[in-house]
Amino acid sequence: LDQLSVSNDSPAVEAPISKAKKQIDVAAEYAKTQAARDMLNLVVVGHVDAGKSTLMGHLLFALGQVKERTMKRFERDAEKIGKGSFAFAWVLDETDEERTRGVTMDVATSSFTTKHRRFTLLDAPGHRDFVPNMISGASRADVALLVVEASTGGFESGFEGNGQTREHAILVRALGVRQLVVAVNKLDTVDWSQTRYTEIVRRLGDFLSNCGFSKSDVRFVPVSGLGGVNLARRVGPEATELARWYRDAADSAQPGPCLVDLLDTFAMPERTVDRPLRLAVADYFRGGAASSSNTVSACGRIGQGCVQIGEHVMVVPGGATGMVKAIDVDFVSEEWAVAGDSVVLAIQGVDAQQFAVGSVVCTPTDPIRAVSRFEAQLAVFEPSVPITNGFPMMLHMQSVGVPAVVRRIIETFDQRTGEVTRRRPRHIRKGATARVEIVAETPVCLELFRDSKSLGRIMLRKDGETIAAGIVTALSE
Repeated sequence: LDQLSVSNDSPAVEAPISKAKKQIDVAAEYAKTQAARDMLNLVVVGHVDAGKSTLMGHLLFALGQVKERTMKRFERDAEKIGKGSFAFAWVLDETDEERTRGVTMDVATSSFTTKHRRFTLLDAPGHRDFVPNMISGASRADVALLVVEASTGGFESGFEGNGQTREHAILVRALGVRQLVVAVNKLDTVDWSQTRYTEIVRRLGDFLSNCGFSKSDVRFVPVSGLGGVNLARRVGPEATELARWYRDAADSAQPGPCLVDLLDTFAMPERTVDRPLRLAVADYFRGGAASSSNTVSACGRIGQGCVQIGEHVMVVPGGATGMVKAIDVDFVSEEWAVAGDSVVLAIQGVDAQQFAVGSVVCTPTDPIRAVSRFEAQLAVFEPSVPITNGFPMMLHMQSVGVPAVVRRIIETFDQRTGEVTRRRPRHIRKGATARVEIVAETPVCLELFRDSKSLGRIMLRKDGETIAAGIVTALSE
């Protein structure tokens, strides 16, 4: 997908942002407080049995985000149903079904702070049945933590066949994530074997490079999520075999970095605060912080722009307008929010029926378009049947998936040179890149990729498989 490109022959002209009366110069306030308030959205992905929720639950506990008495209650309740080892996972798996089955089904959210970074945590489901939910979480992410299992046969079950390690890695890269930490979990089950760790790093490292990740942007760390080893502090006497060989590259007298050390070194992405507001709605509900009969709270991550209390916004599709009455950023009431913030906006003057998952809250004077037909450049993976004209599939973007068809295949081209290899081909083969026209069953909010990286990306799925990723190149009327 990295090789897909958009012609710059007709550069986009940025429309001016609404000059509606504002009490606060948000861009100026953000510039003053950027270092203190910037948050990274971290999605945790990996195969269903890799131990993601247990690892992150234990990390949150180690960082003081979970109270001791709460953790004790989780331990007691988990023991009562014979699932004592699931206690840390219950920090994030909150529903009865998730706790009984021991499987994350939806994206769980939390937050934590390291020495230099503040994180919004998105714990995505690992089971292949819930990949659409995983896409929803990954589409809101700046960076990712990929958890793989080191136990005998465990890594292989996730990495080979129908395991989700490969698909999740492909998806997060296709959705724009460039920085990745890989936690090699459950290494204690193989006695902290350096040989096993090295094998996993080699095999997975080669695969991630082929996915488009730069080697300098991928770091590996050995951990035990259940035991809490090498999570929030560097390894010590609790794992002498790991401490023997896992050393700091800069100072061999010191143990190697722990998981928090690596998360703390993630680079902050650039935030496009000076563009028209775009907030893709991941969830919504009636009422909220400024509850009234005509107030709806919209949840999601601001992709670009900024917003403040008192500002008028538009909901697309539909075009309903309302006024922002309250803003929560990471569960804290604020007067304003900017690109990159995970927010809840309480919007007055609108009805819940005017919202849907996948709606976009935007600037009224420069709204996003809702279209049913568009052109896209696709990187095709390994569909079980060839993609042809009229091919039906599910179209995923942000938090929504809708039925759609490939109306026509325009051309295929060489991803390295951009040279057209065939015009109007009958089908698209595995591994090919192509330009196609897609028709969605219902209008969806999209932008050209050159204008919006997040709202210009799409994923195509068919029969439980991700078959292609793409970027939007043209929108039809």
